[in-house]
Amino acid sequence: FFCETELAGSQALRTLMSALHFKVLKTCTSYARASEMLLPHSQVLTPVFMPVGTQGTLKGITTKQLEDVDCRIMLSNTYHLGNRPGQQLLQEAGGLHRFMGWPRSLLTDSGGFQMVSLLALAEITEEGVNFRSPHDGSKMLLTPEKSIELQNTIGADIIMQLDDVVSSLTTGPRVEEAMHRSVRWLDRCKKAHTRPQEQNLFAIIQGGLDPALREQCVAEMVKRDTPGYAIGGLSGGESKDRFWRVVKLCCELLPKDKPRYLMGVGYAVDLVVCVALGVDMFDCVFPTRTARFGNALVTQPRGQLQLKNKIFADDHRPICADCPCPTCASYTRAYLHLLAGREEASCHLISIHNVVYQLSLMKQARTSILAGQFPDFVRQFMRAVHPDQDYPAWAVDALASVGIVLGEGSSQ
Repeated sequence: FFCETELAGSQALRTLMSALHFKVLKTCTSYARASEMLLPHSQVLTPVFMPVGTQGTLKGITTKQLEDVDCRIMLSNTYHLGNRPGQQLLQEAGGLHRFMGWPRSLLTDSGGFQMVSLLALAEITEEGVNFRSPHDGSKMLLTPEKSIELQNTIGADIIMQLDDVVSSLTTGPRVEEAMHRSVRWLDRCKKAHTRPQEQNLFAIIQGGLDPALREQCVAEMVKRDTPGYAIGGLSGGESKDRFWRVVKLCCELLPKDKPRYLMGVGYAVDLVVCVALGVDMFDCVFPTRTARFGNALVTQPRGQLQLKNKIFADDHRPICADCPCPTCASYTRAYLHLLAGREEASCHLISIHNVVYQLSLMKQARTSILAGQFPDFVRQFMRAVHPDQDYPAWAVDALASVGIVLGEGSSQ
């Protein structure tokens, strides 16, 4: 695919070879937008939630089942795939798509997040990150070049730069150091990337909770003109009030003609609010992780049903009457209560429902944007989750900042 990008200064238009074509179809009076993204393996309609299959599989769900529920893009992790099954086996298999039998799009995280999640096993230097494997204790030096080499072998449609990730609760000079290093590492990633006509390298915006650092990082990353941009370093325990302000700032500064990906965010209210702030793509392990504890996602008070609870023992309704997933089509809450926490089948059935719930929520948001009714969709969703209208203050403020006032009647 080809796209035209206007360059500053005396340069005219230049044509870039790209494996991504992104088109915004409609915007809302908020920052919400409905778009289509054409990737080598599928067309992806945004806003979109991407389920996470860390090592090439969602726990308890087959790739055929993901196809059947119209999942068009999923995420896997470079660090974990590099450890198991390893680069050589993936190369022999012809890449991850063939290895896992997945014909649609893939996005691979670079391994940067493991600097936080596996901090006790990692040593960070300008060269890269020295990890000690949690599986067998072996060492791996993950440099920007090695991360891209692995991702080129994996063959995902969207690949992420290796960034220097610090906890969102970190303060002081380490945050600025990580931001500047992430910019330098993007330059190294770009030089190492051997498949730009087949794979799209996204930059990741860092800078912690400091607006000035975020602005500086966006300015530097945008100069590098990548096919899309991710907002990283959030959803790590920071206050939601600071979280949404960083998301909105980044969306305001990032190019309007390229996809924006908010990393690691998956709670339903967060998804809806961040769509309003201008985010196109999300990922999170939450839907499948919470399923393993018997929790089914719903647009109701508290946002989920704990199916282990005795109140569901004789409840012969599906999880959600209007849910299109195969679990809701075939099984009752009573049956799932019987299995929850005791049988692996419960994890499988609830995981499918939860993934479909997240996919459907984003489809509903998209449909409402295209119909010019997104503010009404947001209000209806928030009333369903908070019927007493005890809305979280951060969500009220975030939505009001883009013109959606909760409690008001229909307006667009």
